[in-house]
Amino acid sequence: MSLTTILFFFLSHLGIGIIFTLVFVARAAGVKFFRFNAGLAAMLLVVALAFRYGVPDAPGAGSGGAARGGLLALEAAMAAAVVYWATVGRMLASIRPLLAGTAAGAGLLALVLQALAIAAGHSWAVQVMTAASFVSSAALLGGACTAMVLGHWYLVIPSMDVRHLQSMVMWHMVSMAVRLVVVAAAVALAFAAWQPGAGPSFRRYVLSIDGIFFWQRVLFGLAGPAVLSYLTWETAKIRSTQSATGILYVDLFTVIVGEILAKYILLATHVPV
Repeated sequence: MSLTTILFFFLSHLGIGIIFTLVFVARAAGVKFFRFNAGLAAMLLVVALAFRYGVPDAPGAGSGGAARGGLLALEAAMAAAVVYWATVGRMLASIRPLLAGTAAGAGLLALVLQALAIAAGHSWAVQVMTAASFVSSAALLGGACTAMVLGHWYLVIPSMDVRHLQSMVMWHMVSMAVRLVVVAAAVALAFAAWQPGAGPSFRRYVLSIDGIFFWQRVLFGLAGPAVLSYLTWETAKIRSTQSATGILYVDLFTVIVGEILAKYILLATHVPV
């Protein structure tokens, strides 16, 4: 396990998550909003791939068909995001959904193949749970980041309908709920799957001194964003976009901390929290 492997997963999931949101944000946000987010997603994927190729022996992330396929899919998502960034506002608007859909589809495939690579050798249940963890992680990261940027965009376009921010915050709340369910299911599976003589259990890890990372992950990455996303929703309902954006800055920080810790715990324990 290395820091570069953690950063590879985190940055690729954040970039793919932002791409997911491009499909759902209304066009009223403006060309510059979509160009900024597509450029940010592409940049994150470029940096993620730089970390990956800088660690050719990264465990579970660089050998085998699933890992190679995951890298190819990630490169395809990056290429589509770059083309989207370069052409948005400059070519027919009708190709935007096609490019965004291509990038999102390739990103989804990359997440699933990454999960299969990192969970290789484990049971099918662990592989499915890891894939669900990666997809829900990307959705949560992307939703938090895009909601924060969209909230800030009301300074650029003050007349924009507040319903667009409300819709993005709802995406964030739904992805937060899904992430909570996936983490709870992963922990329950880890507790139930342990057999005597199979080494230290995840229950023992959680209750040991090393378990501080798990509890920080729960506090900062799940409980914190759950409360903050609800507060953002209530603030957006009263059309206070500046206050909602301020809360979203803190929310995004807690989500980032939680998801980085989640990647660390996955690599340390093979439990996709």
